[in-house]
Amino acid sequence: MSSSIQVSKADSGSTTSKITLPPLSLYIHVPWCVRKCPYCDFNSHEFKGKSAEEHIPEAAYVQALLDDLEADLSYVQGREIQTIFIGGGTPSLLSVEAYKNLLEGLQEKVSFVKDIEITMEANPGTFEAEKFAGYRKLGINRLSIGIQSFADKQLKHLGRIHDGQQAVAAIKMAKEAGFDNFNIDLMHGLPDQSQAQALADIQQAIDLGPTHLSWYQLTIEPNTEFFKRPPVLPEDETLWDIQEAGQALLAKHGFDQYEVSAYAQAGKQATHNLNYWQFGDYLGIGAGAHGKVTDLVNQPESITASPVFRTWKTRAPKDFLNAAKSNSTQNCKGFLAGKESIQNEDLGLEFLMNALRLQDGFDLELFEQRTGYSLDTIADGIQQAITKGLLEQDSDQIKTTTKGSLFLNEILAFFM
Repeated sequence: MSSSIQVSKADSGSTTSKITLPPLSLYIHVPWCVRKCPYCDFNSHEFKGKSAEEHIPEAAYVQALLDDLEADLSYVQGREIQTIFIGGGTPSLLSVEAYKNLLEGLQEKVSFVKDIEITMEANPGTFEAEKFAGYRKLGINRLSIGIQSFADKQLKHLGRIHDGQQAVAAIKMAKEAGFDNFNIDLMHGLPDQSQAQALADIQQAIDLGPTHLSWYQLTIEPNTEFFKRPPVLPEDETLWDIQEAGQALLAKHGFDQYEVSAYAQAGKQATHNLNYWQFGDYLGIGAGAHGKVTDLVNQPESITASPVFRTWKTRAPKDFLNAAKSNSTQNCKGFLAGKESIQNEDLGLEFLMNALRLQDGFDLELFEQRTGYSLDTIADGIQQAITKGLLEQDSDQIKTTTKGSLFLNEILAFFM
């Protein structure tokens, strides 16, 4: 184990020759849900009809998604799509026919890698055996199932539309439909939740055979019902005990923690999310979708702006659909609500904010490829964090120590 980062000391403003185009993913947002959960700060909207079929304009929305992608094709720059993540809202409200048309339309515009990972978020209250078998036949090969808890009392606190039995039934249904790679979303630190109850949720999830678990603490976010009327959450000491005991239980059953709240069986890490955390590119299509893209063709006019952009799309479903109606497929600028170049001076920090979430950290060469900056620009900050016992270097890999994983904001302060 080296005690200091080994890089040459060059001019602090030096850069490598060019940013290398990173892998490209695709995020698709479906904004509708049956009921808005009180903790949810995502762009989700309750449908008002008696059924999703009555309220959600599937055909129009699928076409709008394809038109939205058409407007973003200049960002592809010859790359294949490595992964797709369909999030929401509740994407599983849409029919098999809708996804058939969507996936076929996507492949007319962009190329998929042969072994593409396609993930769909799904909630137990929207599971139908026939529908999920249909999704699997289309090539959707990974599910992320929003369970949150198996305890009826906790589910009621969280405003979920399913109960514990429906949660178990949904997972069994997914397996019967052919999904052998799936994630279960679980929360801890819930109102009135004890350590024993939190561990019982984890054990029940493990017993159902997922390949991946997202296990994270409930946080109160602005613009949510919980923010307006906060529930009483467990004390900090209880939260810490839950965290430690939960991580030990997951490790005992072969779930390796590879990110702050992500645990996976060997070889089953979420490839889509890894691309996010390694500062890869992703196109975001759909109402309110965000993207991060590298444009090496159209360079920014400002010398302080980098070719790396954040994009975000029109948020309200009605406005998004109206944008599709008012624009041709050759000129769908109405979908784009904003586009902002990341300043050159911020690229290194943006990279580190993502990459240091990973337990394995990042390869030093990857920093240069994703940011265009040489390693000397972060050498001092890394050395300070190593001295404080927050980072460590293993060959060409930089990662947080056990202590450092608890103090990411403090680490990032060394690079500001």
